[in-house]
Amino acid sequence: MLGDIWSSSELTAENLGITEIKLSFLRDNGILKPGIHWKSSPLGQKKPWRPKALYNIKTCRNIINKFYVEENFSNAA
Repeated sequence: MLGDIWSSSELTAENLGITEIKLSFLRDNGILKPGIHWKSSPLGQKKPWRPKALYNIKTCRNIINKFYVEENFSNAA
């Protein structure tokens, strides 16, 4: 894990039990918010700049659990 809060997409996906593709989908579609759930990593990247995302596993887990519960609730209604 990178520091105490932020981790790589690979480690985050593994900890959340989802794929990195699903994680990227959640980020790209605004479910995971920048600065709260993820941030860009400036470490060791050269131009053209295509930063890798780092994730806060705890906040991602909270929103994914909320999203999953709401999705299941609306499907059950």
